[in-house]
Amino acid sequence: MATKRRPSFNSHNPVNDEVVGTYPIISKGEVTGTVALARAASAQWQELGFNGRKRVLVAWSSLIINRIDAIAGLVSLETGKPMSDARLEISMAVSHIGWAARHAESIMRTSYRRPGLLMANMAATVERSPIGVVGVIGPWNYPVFTPVGSIAYALAAGNTVVFKPSEYTPGVGMWLAESFNEIAPFTDIFTTITGLGETGGALCISDIDKLSFTGSTRTAKLVAAQCASVMTPVVLECGGKDPVIVAADADIKRAVDATMWSALANAGQSCIGAERVYVDEKVADEFIARAIELAATIHAGAPGEGNYGPATMPSQIKVIQSHIKAAIADGGTCVYGGPQSVKAPFVQPVVLVDVPENSTAVREETFGPIIIINRVDSMKQAIELSNTSRYGLGANVWSRRKGKQIASQLTCGMVAINSTFAFAAVASVPFGGVKDSGSGRVHGPEGLLEYTYARTIVRTRFYLPLKFLSFKRRAQDDKLVIALTRILKGRLG
Repeated sequence: MATKRRPSFNSHNPVNDEVVGTYPIISKGEVTGTVALARAASAQWQELGFNGRKRVLVAWSSLIINRIDAIAGLVSLETGKPMSDARLEISMAVSHIGWAARHAESIMRTSYRRPGLLMANMAATVERSPIGVVGVIGPWNYPVFTPVGSIAYALAAGNTVVFKPSEYTPGVGMWLAESFNEIAPFTDIFTTITGLGETGGALCISDIDKLSFTGSTRTAKLVAAQCASVMTPVVLECGGKDPVIVAADADIKRAVDATMWSALANAGQSCIGAERVYVDEKVADEFIARAIELAATIHAGAPGEGNYGPATMPSQIKVIQSHIKAAIADGGTCVYGGPQSVKAPFVQPVVLVDVPENSTAVREETFGPIIIINRVDSMKQAIELSNTSRYGLGANVWSRRKGKQIASQLTCGMVAINSTFAFAAVASVPFGGVKDSGSGRVHGPEGLLEYTYARTIVRTRFYLPLKFLSFKRRAQDDKLVIALTRILKGRLG
């Protein structure tokens, strides 16, 4: 009798479409079993305590950085990005692992709360406990840095993790789990499952305690709906249409250099990458001229040949093409590149100016090496246009004197002033967006607390003659409570 062949899928090099690996499609039943094993390991992982978990995570971070060329090579192979970019991504991820490991205990420490005068006989505390098993669904554009932002923080908080990487980067996902398990004290603390959308869907409705998803807004809505059907809470890090605001007093040379890198690095496949620029009309000509000059020195190509690589996901090419055509049809102008810049799997830099705000190219995430530069007559207008988007992930502000003032008026989760991507590299600050860019946070104290639940404990220290939480409550007790409430109104609380 012939043995039934296990369903599998291939991972491809996006530069030449060569198969670089074959991975199993994990079934719904197998997902259920994997989550059950993670739950069984959860108690033992928690019993290790903060110091025990810290030792494991720090050892993992050391292993990764010591083998950085091996994992960077795999990232480059599966995404097409240059080795230098892969190394940078991995270095940032390692920093986050170390930060989460070293700060989990202080952030999750029991806090003491003032009970207020009326409850002065009580001791009030709030404890933080790990939620149990965390499911993580990761993206392909930053296949190490992004999922580690959930995995490391969930592990440091005392949870076990089941990770489903993108079907475009399964090898990277497997490497992460395999490297962790080299130093893990026992199995099933961190497991990778491979597969397509059905495998991710099975994880959503499995017996996990929370799901952390990174991907498109459209997919996030489907994921959230599946999780809602079984009352599983979610952290969603979705798309963006990040604006760059350039004031008249900005350092234009630095602003152009950072903005063009933000827009073009990783072939524009960054959720926090610059997609639209609002530049003060007083300095717009200089900004545009410098942007064109810099774009001419940058080109896409295979690793080792280009400044950035191909479109990792082939279907994105159609989106990029449609946005360039829409921008032109709606009245925008290509001042560098154009439709001819798209030669799959590569897209050469495209700079567009004066694109109407109602154009699809301005409203929807492009996720390609395209930058739109529009002139504004004031910073008030720049802020209004930035906030009009249905997205609210990150933003960049360039101004010598008004950076903070502008940043505080932007409806988004993160702002970098006179820099770009800085908020992703600082481990102590939260990362995430608002509106269609998602909900919840990774990184920083907020990222650790996402994978915990609060337990309130109120203990009686001594008894008062007052009896208002009893059927023996007297009329004079009611009068006293009302009188004190009228006077205090939350004071001394």
